Amino acid sequence: MQTWVAMLRAVNVGVFTLPMAELRALCERAGFADVRTYIASGNVLLRGGGGEKAVKAKLEAALHAHAGKPVGALLRSGAELAQVLADNPFADAAPNRVIVFFLDAAPPADALGNLKHHAGERIALGKRELYVDYSAIGGQGQSKLQIAAAKAGTGRNLNTIARLAEMAAA
Repeated sequence: MQTWVAMLRAVNVGVFTLPMAELRALCERAGFADVRTYIASGNVLLRGGGGEKAVKAKLEAALHAHAGKPVGALLRSGAELAQVLADNPFADAAPNRVIVFFLDAAPPADALGNLKHHAGERIALGKRELYVDYSAIGGQGQSKLQIAAAKAGTGRNLNTIARLAEMAAA
């Protein structure tokens, strides 16, 4: 069984509130092992058999049954998270100002051509991620940037990603 980091979409920030103790219990009932959560924003580490797609489907089914509506989850292995950190194109920026939007697939080639309200944020494409540096405008909370390609994903700052990678490696 492999350890996966699952990053849930819009948990505790809009779609629904899910206490982390409840999320851990839900994952254990779904058959996952060694379940741990990190901060109350929908980050859960778990061990599960099968590949990424199978684990994602099982987790999303459990979340849907619990919430009564679809709840998306983006999965990465610890090694993949470490690679996301290594591939960060904005190493000169404060890690809390760089948000990585995780996607299920590679961002579309025209992802940077479909931006709305771009006001100085630096944006780069990753393998299955979009990197956004919000430093120039004072942080993500000051931004009105809309990235169509990121709508199906979920974002985490580099500090959170580093901690999740560390936890997955332990």
